[in-house]
Amino acid sequence: MKPMKDELAKIMDQRQMTAEYRKMMQDAVADPDVQAFLKANQHQLAPDAVSRSAAKIYEFVTARDRLAAGDPLIAPGYQPQLVASNGLIDITYTATPEKVAQDAQAAQARLITALNMPKAIKSASLETYDPSDRSAALSAALDFTMGMAEAPDQFHKGLYLTGPFGVGKTYLLGAIANDLAKQGIASTMLHYPTFAVEMKGAIADNSVLAKTDRIKKAKVLMIDDIGAEAWSAWVRDEVLGVILQYRMQEELPTLFTSNKNMQELTAFLSGSETGKADEPVKAQRIMERVRFLAKEIAVGGPDRRNA
Repeated sequence: MKPMKDELAKIMDQRQMTAEYRKMMQDAVADPDVQAFLKANQHQLAPDAVSRSAAKIYEFVTARDRLAAGDPLIAPGYQPQLVASNGLIDITYTATPEKVAQDAQAAQARLITALNMPKAIKSASLETYDPSDRSAALSAALDFTMGMAEAPDQFHKGLYLTGPFGVGKTYLLGAIANDLAKQGIASTMLHYPTFAVEMKGAIADNSVLAKTDRIKKAKVLMIDDIGAEAWSAWVRDEVLGVILQYRMQEELPTLFTSNKNMQELTAFLSGSETGKADEPVKAQRIMERVRFLAKEIAVGGPDRRNA
């Protein structure tokens, strides 16, 4: 192959280029990154590749320098790269490492549907979860996510996390959801008291069935703060009962958090706590599904929310 600078100078003279423009192009060819590319790809390039691809070389150097200076390119998040194509030199734009990382994070975030959940769950992590007084809960969470990773299409019994306010039950749900997302597994988290209110409102526009279907079919469903909603026989039977029945039949992973243990939740669902009703049979029917789907895990420790 002829010396690159000589070939470029020759073509510039033939076209009667100005001295200033000629120098700009020569400097571009002399750029260390360009020279490294030419050396690495010399066997793939035609003898006149540099002169015929001078504009591409100049575009590469200019775009790279703009990016280094912090000036945005036409496609933000992409960087120029020289490639050999049919004996000539071309330029392509590839995602920067930062954009690759951002896209990966965004893809993970899209796997988590959070309905009326606190912002803190976005950064929740099993790796940083303090096991003090919560080691059993953390161990169960790790077992669940590992099981899902190994066999995502099999049924895995979920967790029923129970304990006082502020001990980190909801945060642990978020950490589980984030860990599943890293493995490409989608989950849906919902704050159940808010969801119950919204479902009552859905009666007016006849959207109860559609909303219930969307929730009950989630790959992994996380029901937060069950038992904190206002008692309603209709919500219990036509919403919660329908969701849990479907998930039990289809063997879909389901997790819960509650300030009530399972025995206390049974009393709440019967209505005996409020004095509005006493329907133990219907409450037990719901609890049979809860117990099938999840195992009860106590979460202890101080109130971290208001510490």
